Amino acid sequence: MNGLAARIHDALPQTQCTRCGYPDCEGYAQAVASAEAEINQCPPGGAEGVERLARLTGRAVQALDPAFGTEGPRRLAVIDEAWCIGCTLCLDACPTDAILGINKRMHTVIDAHCTGCELCIPVCPVDCISLEDATPGRTGWQAWSPAQAAHARARYALHGQHRPSDARQGKKRPEAEVAAPSAEARKRSVVEAALARARAAAQRPSTPKP
Repeated sequence: MNGLAARIHDALPQTQCTRCGYPDCEGYAQAVASAEAEINQCPPGGAEGVERLARLTGRAVQALDPAFGTEGPRRLAVIDEAWCIGCTLCLDACPTDAILGINKRMHTVIDAHCTGCELCIPVCPVDCISLEDATPGRTGWQAWSPAQAAHARARYALHGQHRPSDARQGKKRPEAEVAAPSAEARKRSVVEAALARARAAAQRPSTPKP
């Protein structure tokens, strides 16, 4: 990154949520620095975030663009462990490795690492992940601290070290190549979970009728 892009990157909340339209905060910082993106595309940063970028770029302050989302409280992902089937799709989706679990075993969220990016929500085949407000009444940078941003940035850097090289370089595989295994994995996970519940139900002792 050039000097301006680096300073812009430092001013972002590092949630890595992709709501700005770029694959991560660094990508958005580079786009803003090169005037390819506006300064009002980061919902987690909110109004204060727009003001920060305005000062760095010399552009006029403007309202957050609702096309990219709205400013809100910090939220944490919560997994309904009774419904989790251990498909591991959320592990790959989480940019800060805030979800702990292994294949076919219950997963859980490590609150201290969760940025509320919401990227785990759409990949869950059984809809067992929800979001809870962690900072009621506080939004944007009032709900997020520089220390948390630094922690999230470090976690994202570690996450990038064990991703495939194509992902680290921002390359996209053909959609068909990505979609086919994902759909198959979801279908298999749902079927396996249904069979497991059916077997468990069959093994429960029947309740004698009065």
